[in-house]
Amino acid sequence: MTDNIFATTPFFKLAIGGNDLGTFQTCSGLGAEVEIETYAEGGNNSFDWQLPGRVTWSNITLTRPVTRETAKIARWFDQIVQHVEPKDGEIVALKPDLTPIISWQVHGIVPVRWQGPSFDPGSSEAAVETLEIAHEGLKVF
Repeated sequence: MTDNIFATTPFFKLAIGGNDLGTFQTCSGLGAEVEIETYAEGGNNSFDWQLPGRVTWSNITLTRPVTRETAKIARWFDQIVQHVEPKDGEIVALKPDLTPIISWQVHGIVPVRWQGPSFDPGSSEAAVETLEIAHEGLKVF
């Protein structure tokens, strides 16, 4: 029997520098881009050389409703802004029953932005927090 990936809603567990920061509902920005330098060689009119250059990594953004785990982010962010030092971490995609689907080792994480919740008693939507991190690269495990 194969897993039906469309029948599950994954969660994403985040740990940075040994700090378990809890689970998130969404994770976006897992990606990279290779800069390409085009070189036109003299006498060769049929194509241009496409030479790979620097790799740039997208910032990763994670969001979740406000829960007791929000305090974990607040404490971690308070510590890290005192002395920003890149730390390695891990993002694990989890099935609803919390079994791992896939994980990414993320290198050199630094926080870019934490957006706390906006509370509106007139709205029925959950208060959401967002964490954006920059990094130096990732590997799939």
